[in-house]
Amino acid sequence: MMRLLKSIFRDRSANAAAELALVLPMMLVLLFGSLELGNLFLDEHALSKQVRDGARFAARLELASDYDCTDDPATVFADGAEADDKIINVTQTGAVEGAGNPRWVGYWDRSCGGDGGTISVAIRCVPKSSIDPAATGNTGIYSGLDGDIPVVKVSGAVKYRSILGAIGFDATNICLRSESEAAVTGV
Repeated sequence: MMRLLKSIFRDRSANAAAELALVLPMMLVLLFGSLELGNLFLDEHALSKQVRDGARFAARLELASDYDCTDDPATVFADGAEADDKIINVTQTGAVEGAGNPRWVGYWDRSCGGDGGTISVAIRCVPKSSIDPAATGNTGIYSGLDGDIPVVKVSGAVKYRSILGAIGFDATNICLRSESEAAVTGV
């Protein structure tokens, strides 16, 4: 009997299987965790890029000749009330008309609590004196403007869609938010 016990304790044929059984749970957590984190970064990058594209588009819209630097984009841009819709269309689909193929199908359908992904457009005014505190008149491309310099801010929010949610883990309580600002040049 002692010989049998000694031979069992000296037998090394199942060491690899035992080590795999001990390490496998940790390796799976690392694998799925890195996939989930990569997906989160991808989703956040997509939102940031789309919001930045909307702000860059808005910065290049033509200013109204008698613009009033208020919170309403309709009073700043030559397109009036249509400017807001165009900025949102570019942010969502990459096309001014909004009829383009969205870069991420179903992306803006994911709501953080409303009817869909939220996009907002706001205008704030920066006085020329903040650019040229010495009042030298060197305000660059803004020298010809009669009023303050309009700065457009495009904000977006969508719900994060988890990879692990597809296999039963509910991790969809994360709301991704991004915003981008650009001074309106009217080029």
